[in-house]
Amino acid sequence: MPAEFLRLLVRRFSLLLGVYLLLRLGFYLFNQTVFQASYEQVAAAFWHGFRFDIAGLLLLNIPWLVLSLVPSRHTLWQRTVRVVWLLLNGLGVALNLIDVEYFRFIGRRTSNELLTIGDDVRRQAGQLVVQYWFLLVPFMLLLAAMWYFYPMPKPAVVAPSGPARSRLALVGRYLAQVVIIGGLVVLGIRGGVQLKPLRTGHAFMQTPPVLGHVALNSTFTFLKSLGAQTLERREFFTSSDSLRQALAPLPPRPRPGAPRSNVVVLLLESFASEYTGVENNGQGYTPFFDSLATQGLLFRDHYANGRRSIEALPAVLAGLPSLNEHPFITSTFQTDELHGLGEILGREGYATSVFHGAQNGTMGFNTFSGIAGVQQYFGLNEYPGAEKSPDFDGHWGIADEPYLQYFARQLSQQPQPFFSTVFTLSSHEPFEVPRQYAGRFPTGTQPIHQVIGYTDFALRQFFKTASRQPWYRNTLFILLADHTSQSDKPDYQNTLGNYKTPLLLFHPSRPLPPANVHRITQQADVPATVLDLLNVPASRQLLPFGYSVFDARSSGRALFLSGGSLFLVHTDYVTELTTDNQIRLYPYRTHQLPETPLPNPDPQKVRQYGNELMAATQYFTDGLLDNRLYR
Repeated sequence: MPAEFLRLLVRRFSLLLGVYLLLRLGFYLFNQTVFQASYEQVAAAFWHGFRFDIAGLLLLNIPWLVLSLVPSRHTLWQRTVRVVWLLLNGLGVALNLIDVEYFRFIGRRTSNELLTIGDDVRRQAGQLVVQYWFLLVPFMLLLAAMWYFYPMPKPAVVAPSGPARSRLALVGRYLAQVVIIGGLVVLGIRGGVQLKPLRTGHAFMQTPPVLGHVALNSTFTFLKSLGAQTLERREFFTSSDSLRQALAPLPPRPRPGAPRSNVVVLLLESFASEYTGVENNGQGYTPFFDSLATQGLLFRDHYANGRRSIEALPAVLAGLPSLNEHPFITSTFQTDELHGLGEILGREGYATSVFHGAQNGTMGFNTFSGIAGVQQYFGLNEYPGAEKSPDFDGHWGIADEPYLQYFARQLSQQPQPFFSTVFTLSSHEPFEVPRQYAGRFPTGTQPIHQVIGYTDFALRQFFKTASRQPWYRNTLFILLADHTSQSDKPDYQNTLGNYKTPLLLFHPSRPLPPANVHRITQQADVPATVLDLLNVPASRQLLPFGYSVFDARSSGRALFLSGGSLFLVHTDYVTELTTDNQIRLYPYRTHQLPETPLPNPDPQKVRQYGNELMAATQYFTDGLLDNRLYR
């Protein structure tokens, strides 16, 4: 292979590294509030990022690299190679530009979720382009620059043929160079000569770990997630007895005479604690929710188990937190044994249903509802008029106010007792309030704020209608959010604040049992709480991750995955299990987590909480891998 071709190969790849440096800079600047770190730490993350850029770019460009090994100067061939190079890397640039905005909503770099929710993405492609048109500008500029600066070889010069022996030597030298290049490519994709290949988790082995998102690039995370083993077996405990002891599950306790109320779960899209007035000294956008909180039990230290809508239903309906980068609903484990509230309450004579005003099949909610044993699923197809209805928002589905009215009417047709869940959708991008309510709700400082006000208004109208129905006074209402969203309050802009959502329990006619509203709660507590209140026995079909919020034997806990680390929240400490199995301890304060762990934590607490967190992740991974969640 002529030396010129090797130089061209290096220059073309160096151009890509330069482009990815610009993409990383843009990602950092647009999300700078998340990355509270010194300039030296940020610079180290940028330097560390080159390792992931090399690996991701080599993975993406394997077809181009193969074509580049053909030592032809022919103009048509070289233009073909350049087109392939631009098409492949245009995809990579697009993934990284998408994450400039998408990261704000899911708190992580993109993985194969773009494929698992592909139908949803395709349906929303038009409005997403309109909503984020400004990302097209750097996309087109970068593609134009890449095309312009792509090095081309000098025009072909016909050289006289040498003797056969010389040609054979050239072929031998060419093959040796191909082997060397192949070896370097493999080494680059592996990320070095270490024992295990480079993984996403390696990015978070720095201080502070959140800078791992800066070091990563979306090309690497996306490609690494394709066809990858979604779980790695954990081996912290050698016996199931020691594992369960560390996990500290609480067996259900009898509650004699517990009434069999109806149960309605209102799962509110992006309804973060940051937006409520009752949790922020009256500074919020949710006057009705705030007033309802004074009549029920508002748990002040509640956290979501994930950052995506697709992670909420398994936690709320089956007590399964999201302790893996890949959502359960779209994983190969969805055929595992799973017992949800739909199945358990169905056996007790409850009519069970899930309502979601988006298109049937969105995020696999209809499929998971069936897995959780829910008898009926109501999506956009079941709504009168469906997409032709004037209530269709033109993007996702039916706007919250008319849909919650429809939900109230449908509940009146359900035989009692019933268990029903509704998932709202208006407080989702593109954050549009229905035309007739334009200007009615405070715009706040983020696009989502006025839509939160609209959803709160829709809740008010729902309860107004529900209160006139015969089932209302015999119904327990549980209000919580699927995840957080846009943030502009500094005290929420940290790992813990990214999961802070409200949990409100309200019964219009019966006092709820006494409870500590400052205990730690999580979405995965809902099944245990419902079964506890209804006195429904299900000890062998209740996962051990969550507790009833009324169980005074524990001060509660919350589990979530963030930045490659697993976190366990208690009332005194937050425990982190890093990707390299280190245990870190942070002092707990509601929705606030320090940047650095305690330098000299209590060894007994490190051991106790570290074992509990390791037990939770081992139980989760081994349970899914071996289909033994209910061991």
